[in-house]
Amino acid sequence: MIVTTERLVLESISPALAERIVAGAPLPTDAAWHPGYPFADELVPLRGHARVAEPDPIFTMYQVRTRDDGLAIGGLGFFGPPEDGRVELGYGLVAAARGRGYATEALRAAVGLAARHGARSVEADTEEANAASQNVLRKAGFRETHRDGGLVFFRLELPEDPSAQD
Repeated sequence: MIVTTERLVLESISPALAERIVAGAPLPTDAAWHPGYPFADELVPLRGHARVAEPDPIFTMYQVRTRDDGLAIGGLGFFGPPEDGRVELGYGLVAAARGRGYATEALRAAVGLAARHGARSVEADTEEANAASQNVLRKAGFRETHRDGGLVFFRLELPEDPSAQD
């Protein structure tokens, strides 16, 4: 699955690519990787994804690349398909790509994708100290629902018409 935005490309990560990313061993046919990619927080979900025989075709992990040069700058992943209409996701970018609106753009694209494929709400959480991530979630329309154990939880209720998320 490939999702294209104004400045980004989100492309689903196969288990084989996840394995190469974790190993730091890209093939010549893989997109170029920013020197900071992958970042530490992405390695655990990538290791798990590398072991999945048949990942969900939509609600999976995505590599986030800049559209102008194809450089991999981060990742975004769903924690499975919607359950009772609810889906959860996480995201992150290499430090050099932060502060440019890329995370908000990628998050909005993922929300639109989720809406078009049956989700009625999207949830995410971030550490209390991560004000930048909280700002990204708010810019993308998420609302804080609660705080617990050093985490801040957010939810975005999706409209009935998924085309409203495009």
